[in-house]
Amino acid sequence: MSLPVPTKESVVVVTGASAGIGAELARQLAALGHDLVVVARREDRLLELADDVRVSHGVDVFVHAADLREREARVGLLGMVAERERHVVGLANNAGYGSNGRAWELDPDGEEGQVALNIAALHHLTLAVVPEMVRRRAGAVLNVASGAAFQPMPGMATYAATKAFVQSFSEAIHAELAGTGVSVTTLCPGPVDTEFGEVAGFDESSFPGVLKVSAEEVAAQAVRGMLTGKRSVIPGPQNKVLSLAGRYVPRTVLLPAMRRQTLS
Repeated sequence: MSLPVPTKESVVVVTGASAGIGAELARQLAALGHDLVVVARREDRLLELADDVRVSHGVDVFVHAADLREREARVGLLGMVAERERHVVGLANNAGYGSNGRAWELDPDGEEGQVALNIAALHHLTLAVVPEMVRRRAGAVLNVASGAAFQPMPGMATYAATKAFVQSFSEAIHAELAGTGVSVTTLCPGPVDTEFGEVAGFDESSFPGVLKVSAEEVAAQAVRGMLTGKRSVIPGPQNKVLSLAGRYVPRTVLLPAMRRQTLS
């Protein structure tokens, strides 16, 4: 049944919830009546979000400030949920970031951090919660990939590679879960007006407006995907077309075009 109806014994965990798509996911899941665990590094943002959601929707919201690049932090998150005697019926692995530039010229710690957060944290948390979901025969995981998952991206080499992992891993696990009542939905948004570009170091205004989908709409489509157990969600018709181009356009054509776009 994928994402089940909320109960007072269950929670949905949303990582990267301090802004953008993550904050919208939290709001829309709370609107369905789900108690939440919201996770990010910026505790002040999480506390503000939690207060807003509690007032608007009357649900419990547990704030957990943590840097999920660290395994100990992920273990601490899982332990906190267990200590509150809640079980996870939904997990939105939204935490992640990117970088812009020639990979060998970028901060090595930042590049390694992307792999730790975008891949290792998502992998760890997914495999930590799925067994209990399968036992209960209900549960939904949302793993946030990107339109960048569909092709290598000169200028964002590490980021695109991490999101290709997310897509491949998530779709495989979704297939493995067939018949269990549990789903893994891969979300592949294109450009969204969030803080992503500021963190990554590029100007998001360079993307055509027609490709942009609001964080609210991306979250709405993602939550519907969790409810219905969809394998993948690509918000925006133009982004669906671009995902096909990334799969089927020859690399000899695609890669020079991507390099001009991202490294100009």
